[in-house]
Amino acid sequence: MFKGVLLAMMALAMLAFATTAEGAVSVFGGGLAQDCADAAIRGEDDPKFQDSCTLALETELLDPRDRAGTFVNRGVLKLRRSAFSDAARDFDFAVRLQPEMGEAYVNRGAASIGRKRYAEGLSDINRSLELGVSEPEKAYYNRALAHEGLDDPKSAYFDYQKALEIAPDWDAPRQQLSRFTVSRR
Repeated sequence: MFKGVLLAMMALAMLAFATTAEGAVSVFGGGLAQDCADAAIRGEDDPKFQDSCTLALETELLDPRDRAGTFVNRGVLKLRRSAFSDAARDFDFAVRLQPEMGEAYVNRGAASIGRKRYAEGLSDINRSLELGVSEPEKAYYNRALAHEGLDDPKSAYFDYQKALEIAPDWDAPRQQLSRFTVSRR
């Protein structure tokens, strides 16, 4: 077993360029909320899609789950443009509406990481994993970023490994792992 995991010399500098991974929520029933969900799932970042989410929240009759999901999706769109504080507010609304929605926590954790609030991010991401999320690899990837921000490279390494194990075709954790040097002591 590994007794020590050391970061390569550029690891902390590379952390500044690592991006968080976000998870969208499917919304059912059509309309603007569905358009918002589809945009978040497709990876869009154009502000016009955020406007669709806002209009859905203001005008459509949504059940609590779809309303919370629309807040998550709008927050995801904001995350993609690095509007971390605004995104966090949307995730807070989602958590208040649906406290058992794992995606709200993993994304709020990503927003905290973006604001360099690593301990807050770690707490939310751990909660998301307890609740369950549709894409756990993104939770492990974000948790690895939080661990790195908290100067815990060993935990970060294992979370990047877990993300890659779950999604072997995803390049982001593989790229992060390439920065690590593993040695035995």
